[in-house]
Amino acid sequence: MKAVISGAGIAGLSNARFLAGAGWDVVVLERAPARRREGYMMDFFGPGFEAAEALGLIPRLRELAYPIDRVAYIDKRGRARATLSYERFSRMVDGRLLSIMRPDLELALLESLPGDVQLRYSTTIDTLRNNDDGVSLTLSDGTEEEADLLISAEGIHSELRSRIFGPEEDYLRYLGYHTAAFIFHDPALHAETGARFSLTDTIDRQAGIYGLRGGDVAIFTVHRANDRRLPNNPRGELRRRYAQLGWFMPRALEQCPPEVYYDQVAQIIMPQWHSGRVVLAGDAAHAVSLLAGQGASLAVAGAQELARELASAADISTGLDNYEKNWRPRLEVHQQAGRRAASWFVPSNPLWLGVRRLVLRLMAVPGADRFFSGRLVGKTGAKVKP
Repeated sequence: MKAVISGAGIAGLSNARFLAGAGWDVVVLERAPARRREGYMMDFFGPGFEAAEALGLIPRLRELAYPIDRVAYIDKRGRARATLSYERFSRMVDGRLLSIMRPDLELALLESLPGDVQLRYSTTIDTLRNNDDGVSLTLSDGTEEEADLLISAEGIHSELRSRIFGPEEDYLRYLGYHTAAFIFHDPALHAETGARFSLTDTIDRQAGIYGLRGGDVAIFTVHRANDRRLPNNPRGELRRRYAQLGWFMPRALEQCPPEVYYDQVAQIIMPQWHSGRVVLAGDAAHAVSLLAGQGASLAVAGAQELARELASAADISTGLDNYEKNWRPRLEVHQQAGRRAASWFVPSNPLWLGVRRLVLRLMAVPGADRFFSGRLVGKTGAKVKP
């Protein structure tokens, strides 16, 4: 059996790894000219941790992970108003929690690919014929591919999904926020940040900061936006909305690069994930949004589930049906959690800001900590899910 995978992010590489391990011939196509090195920090735990463990990746992921010890909600002077211990979160999942940069998770997956997996950068699909028994592709480099299965792992704004299932607006559910992220070099600010993840204790908008290796600092933002349309000048929009937040933000905005990651906070709600021999994977199929968290974890675990169903089914079509039947209910739980979180993720007024401060204080109460941290882990850790 042969699979072509469009997209060399977490979902694409995970599917390549699991299918190759099951004996498939695998070709991965990636639009970018090389491995992307920009990204953001996320909490990696849950089903994806278990799937990565099955691949033997956990020792490498621990090497690449960051020792975040706490989340701090800070005021304009950088003083902590409330603090949450990551050790507490970690205990809830028996220590199976890693804070890791998205490109580092991709690196570990890439390193684990068997040598016979073909990875072609700067390559996309020009023409596609989707048949009941396979796909016929003409690629941007002029070559042709015949495969038994085509997997779209291109992310929330998948072009291939639009070609097969229809325009993005039919499936994208906007959750009322815009988000942005960028990285800059500032050893002094890095030293101030320490091993904590700092979030502003603010209304209608929130910024976060955390330190990376080598004196780099990462910033993420999320703010309420009634208009889902993205600004023509994202850097200017960030300066307009966040300059008054204090402490690190004015300094960060001065060093904001011309190009930043900027996008809607949204989910993808699909009535079906496969058509013929084309199947969607990861965010292309079921983006849960940064409000739900665990998007990367679900991408890795979903790849394991797809490979398992294909291996156990009598044919590919049955395998795809079983994959969707068994995996969809788990994804819908996370999507529902994300939609519920949309109303309180960033407080909209002083009352809700006070409620959040109260909840954070209750986190110190035995018993209550388990209830509330179960709703926070994966949200603070999702950072800037694209």
